[in-house]
Amino acid sequence: LAGGMKNINGWNVGAFFGDQAFYKGDWLMRAGAAKGGLYGNNATEATYPYTRTDGSGQTLDTGKRNYTLTFPAGKLPPVNAFWSVTMYDGKSQLLIKNPINRYLINSPMLSAMKKNADGSLTLYIQKDSPGKAKEANWLPAPDDTVYLVMRLYWPKATAPSILPAGSGSWQPPAVVASK
Repeated sequence: LAGGMKNINGWNVGAFFGDQAFYKGDWLMRAGAAKGGLYGNNATEATYPYTRTDGSGQTLDTGKRNYTLTFPAGKLPPVNAFWSVTMYDGKSQLLIKNPINRYLINSPMLSAMKKNADGSLTLYIQKDSPGKAKEANWLPAPDDTVYLVMRLYWPKATAPSILPAGSGSWQPPAVVASK
């Protein structure tokens, strides 16, 4: 992919602008970029895998299918700060209104979420509730296409790690169509 991005399990992973050397000491440029919301963080500060497809390359369409994203036991995103998975409307690229006002699932929500018997964590990405027992792990979706952004703040520098971005020992799991 362009810009040093790699496709890993359907996720686009990489560093758009490299490390601190990219700015060549021009902190005014970096401050302006950060204010504008553009490439303010380098990969060692935050990495942003994103996807519009499931692991098999099919467009994410929650109007036609339900999806799951399962982190194996002990393999949550390896970060020093926090992580999140945010869903956006595939056409407008805006957050999606939903009955429980949930626009992302993130690491601070872990204590309320339900893990599977084997210790893994499954997120349910679908328009209809997966049932009361699984609602803590539900990311409500529209009747349309979506895309997902994983935000990994202050990724761990030692294994397991997503760093170097796109080549690290930790990889985001594939989004799986479940229906």
